[in-house]
Amino acid sequence: MQTHAKAKAATPAQSTAKHILTGSAILIGAAIWAGQVFAQDDGPVTVSHGYSTFGDLKYPADYPYHDYVNPDAPKGGEVSIAAQGTFDSMNPYATGKGTPGAMSTVAYERMLGGTMDEVSGAYCNLCTTLEYPESEDWVIFNLHHDITFSDGTPMTAADVVFSHNLMMEQGTPSWASAVSQLIASVEALDDYTVKYTFVDDAPRNGLIEQAGSTVVWSKAWYEETGARLDESRLEISPGTGPYMLDSVDVGRRIIYKRNPDFWGADLPINIGHNNFDTIRIEYFADSQAAFEAFKAGEYTFRAENSSLSWATGYDFPALEKGWVVKEEIADGSLPYAGGFVFNLRREKLQDVRIRRAIGMMFNFTWTNDTLQYGLFQQRNSFWEGSDLEAKGVPEGRELELLQSVSDLIDPSILTDVAFPAYDSGDRQLDRTNLRNALALMEEAGFKTGDNGLLRDANGQTLKIEFLETRQSFDRILNPYIDNLKKLGVDITYNRVDPSQYQARTQSNDFDMIFGGYSNGLEEGQGIGQRFGSADKEDVFNPAGYGNPAVDKLIKAVEGAGTREEMEAAVRAIDRIMRADFFVVPVWYLGRFWTAYYDMYEHPDVLPPYGLGYLDHWWYNAEKGEALRAAGALR
Repeated sequence: MQTHAKAKAATPAQSTAKHILTGSAILIGAAIWAGQVFAQDDGPVTVSHGYSTFGDLKYPADYPYHDYVNPDAPKGGEVSIAAQGTFDSMNPYATGKGTPGAMSTVAYERMLGGTMDEVSGAYCNLCTTLEYPESEDWVIFNLHHDITFSDGTPMTAADVVFSHNLMMEQGTPSWASAVSQLIASVEALDDYTVKYTFVDDAPRNGLIEQAGSTVVWSKAWYEETGARLDESRLEISPGTGPYMLDSVDVGRRIIYKRNPDFWGADLPINIGHNNFDTIRIEYFADSQAAFEAFKAGEYTFRAENSSLSWATGYDFPALEKGWVVKEEIADGSLPYAGGFVFNLRREKLQDVRIRRAIGMMFNFTWTNDTLQYGLFQQRNSFWEGSDLEAKGVPEGRELELLQSVSDLIDPSILTDVAFPAYDSGDRQLDRTNLRNALALMEEAGFKTGDNGLLRDANGQTLKIEFLETRQSFDRILNPYIDNLKKLGVDITYNRVDPSQYQARTQSNDFDMIFGGYSNGLEEGQGIGQRFGSADKEDVFNPAGYGNPAVDKLIKAVEGAGTREEMEAAVRAIDRIMRADFFVVPVWYLGRFWTAYYDMYEHPDVLPPYGLGYLDHWWYNAEKGEALRAAGALR
């Protein structure tokens, strides 16, 4: 017999050839599984422990555990973290209905799981193996036979089919619309075999991962309770995951506990993971209250996100006594493509000259040096620091792709360097940028009136509301707001409570917010949902962005046969979107700031693409008891 598996590259630099993965799969022409005979017309069928689009999977079929875990990590103890705001639901899938509690998806699993040391390999989790033909017209998942939900009931293929259909009927409409164009049908061939058949003309890249990404719920529980996926509720349905809900104090506290009967505890994908007995989440009204509570030992692990706190706040007694560890850890994951997002659904923000003028008023240099202690780097690209980032002038395959849409883009994109974030000086208001911004506004039809406000030909001001919910952001945003007022923008900074903010942003009722896009080191099907014209109302496309040229290049990403082709297409998209300037790029860190009570430990070598403190860190009971005896913890 021959052996073969199609797999993705372990790192962006790895060869993009579709290698033979010896010993990990079996290639057959016709086979019998679950009483089904696959016709010879299907051609060779690959059976594997995982899937990847480009290159090899990092881990072979017989891998014992992930390289970045401690397989002998002790189980036990509690880790506690903070959340800001409030919650009134434990159903995170009811879009726009209620504010879900933190980590409320933790009880559920998916068919395939990823790793933190590989760009995009997807490995069997609920399945033992997966099967697919060379055409990738379908995929079959062979399930473990001993999977149980947290209520002790077995999980079968019927639950997988039910979950897919439930998401299609009651899930986020944009998700259902996108998936309906990719997956034609899902059927249970028997109790432990599920077949996904893909739409004939759908690009094949990413389809198997898409099929393997659906959360699996208990069909029996939904039918017995009459619950709906699109309703706000505090009751949580049973899941197959390592954790289950322990208790809820609405708006104040959530505790998850490790399921002592977790079916998959001994699988290689779980060895060294899920080490804490409980995960406690404490809610606070604002970040300062949360920080004070951490100092007092009310919770025990803090992933810091405030440069002010990191630079000036870590001088409290618990740190000085050695009870708290302050640690910076390298972060090799793709930076969040964050910044000040324009809502392009608003007619007043559809002129790119207006958006660029507004962007010029953000002074990164002054903000970083004066308010952020020089700790950040300026972001330019939607795929900053990766092989997907557009740099310099376009050339090679990237240029060819841009030339294929040249009738839809500004000609300068073909010849100029990739549009950079604006340079700025060491004063809050950069006078050169102010003059350039005024010139752009004049080109867009605005002139400065007697009261200093910009007005169009009809005498209307450029009225913009900046919507935010975090008080801690005031110190960063207020100088930017002041600069915009000096430009003549009729701008209002409106800080609302978290529930109002969620309701307004989910209904796209805003002019500008601080937000952005979560992209990947490898792109496929999901890129259209974030940046495609057909998904302007999608929750994953906060700006409501769409461009016909990008739409065409998205198809090139989805249909790429090699990693090089995918990368070139993404770089071309990055170049166009940066020129369209629908997000004012701000900063990124490239490190994790952590502070924790000295009773947690982690492997010496941590993975490049995640911190994993709730996943593969562990509790040292002896240190924990010593801290309690010393009065460090409440």
